[in-house]
Amino acid sequence: MQAYEFSSVIENDGIIHIPLQYLQNISSPVKVILLTDNQTQNKTGKIFSAIKLKTKGFKFDRDVANER
Repeated sequence: MQAYEFSSVIENDGIIHIPLQYLQNISSPVKVILLTDNQTQNKTGKIFSAIKLKTKGFKFDRDVANER
């Protein structure tokens, strides 16, 4: 099995174009694995944003926190 790595964009109709330099070496069925570069979205598509917590008056006990 030979592996080729390249970046591409999926068109609206679901087509991914294979660069011509690789097409000439492929003459049999292929196995396709898709990896996305978008690391900011979770599985539901929601983007996490920062939150603000009020900690005034909160007593932090490091030993109790480490027990958890």
